[in-house]
Amino acid sequence: MLFKLFVPFAFGYFLSFLYRVVNVAIAPDLVQEFGLNANQMGLVSSAYLLTFALCQLPLGLLLDRYESRKVSAALLLVAALGSLVFASADSAVELLIGRGLIGIGVSACLMAAFTAYANLLPSEKLPLVNGLQLMAGGLGVISASTPVQWFLTWGDWRLLFQGMAVASILASVLVYSLVPKYEISSKGQNLKQQLVELWQVIKSPSFYQMAPLSVATQGVFGAFVGLWSGYWLRDYLALSNTEAAQIILTMAVAMTAGFVVLGWLAASLHRLGISGYVVSVSGMLVYMVSQWVIIHEWSEWHHLWWGLSGFFGTSGVLMYAYLSQSVPKSLVGRINTSLNLCVFIVAFGCQWGLGIVINLWPADAVGVYPQTAYATAWIWALGLQLIALIWFFYNAILGKLR
Repeated sequence: MLFKLFVPFAFGYFLSFLYRVVNVAIAPDLVQEFGLNANQMGLVSSAYLLTFALCQLPLGLLLDRYESRKVSAALLLVAALGSLVFASADSAVELLIGRGLIGIGVSACLMAAFTAYANLLPSEKLPLVNGLQLMAGGLGVISASTPVQWFLTWGDWRLLFQGMAVASILASVLVYSLVPKYEISSKGQNLKQQLVELWQVIKSPSFYQMAPLSVATQGVFGAFVGLWSGYWLRDYLALSNTEAAQIILTMAVAMTAGFVVLGWLAASLHRLGISGYVVSVSGMLVYMVSQWVIIHEWSEWHHLWWGLSGFFGTSGVLMYAYLSQSVPKSLVGRINTSLNLCVFIVAFGCQWGLGIVINLWPADAVGVYPQTAYATAWIWALGLQLIALIWFFYNAILGKLR
C-alpha cells in the first residue's frame, strides 16, 4: 500500500515545487522578453503563492470531507491548464493568470498527501513519511537548477511549460487511480460544524504559539528558493548563470537531504520522548545564522553556506507532523492547511515585497540592481524571522508550550 500511496503524491509534489521555483532559471528570459522590473517579476512569480494560499482554508474543508485522491487529482488538471496559459502568454497579465492557475492547481499536492498519510499510516511514521514526501519537492528544486538550465540550451521556457502541463495530467491520473481509498470520519458534518472546528484549531495554543516561527522561516525560505536566490547570486555576487545554477543545485540537494534527515531525526527522538518541535526550532536557528553569514559575506564558501541554508531551511516543515499529532484525525486537513495558508501568505508577501524593496533603488543600464538593495531586502526578511523567534521564546519562558 505504501508504494501506491506515496509515489503518486510524491510525483505531484515534485511538480508543485518545480512550478514554484522554475522562475529562478527562466527569470532572465522573462525579463528580457516582457521588459519586467524587479517589482513586476516579484508579482508575477508570487501570483502562484497568493492563489495557493487563498485555496488553503477551503482545501482543508474539502480534505476533511472528501478523499485526498479526488481533491488532488481534480486540482492537478487546473495546474495543467495554468501551465498552458503561461506557456502561450503574450503579456505580463497572461503570465500572472497562468501562474495564478498553477498555484490553485498544485495547492493540494502536499496537504492532500499529509492528510492521506495521517488517515492511512501509524502516527509514529508521519515525520519520516512526511519527510520523504518533502524530499520529492526537493527533487523538484534540483530539477529547476542545472537540469532546467541544460534544457534551456536547446529548448525555450514555453516548451518547458508545455511539457510540465502534460506531466500534470499524468500526475492527476496516477493520484486518482493508485492512491488507496479511506473512510472520511467527518463526512456527516455540515459546513457550519466544520468552520466551527476550524476556528477551534486556529485559536488553540499549540497552533498560535508554535506556528509563527515556522511560518516566518518557511515563508522567507520559499521566497528565496522560488525566485530571489538566483537574483542574489547573479546580481549581488556577480556570478554567471552557470555558477549560480551550481550553487542553487547545492542548496537544492541539501534541502532534499534536510527533509529526509530532519524527518528521520524527529521520528527517532520522538521514540525517546523528545518532541519534534525541538528539532524544528533548533534547525530554524541554524537557518537564521546561515542567512546572517550570507548577507554579510563573512565567508566566500558559497556552496557551504547556501547548502546549510537549504538543509536547515526545511526545519519549519516538521511543525506539520507535530501539529497533526495534536488534533483528532478529522481535523488533520484543517490544521495542516491553516498552517500552509499562513506560510504561503508570508511567502507571497516576501517574494513580492522583496521585489518592491529592491525596486526602490534604480537598476543600471543592463537591469542589475545595487548590492545595497538586495542586502536591505534580505535584512528586512531576517528581521521578520527574529520577531517570530522572540514570540516563540516569549511563550516558552512563560511555560505555555506543551
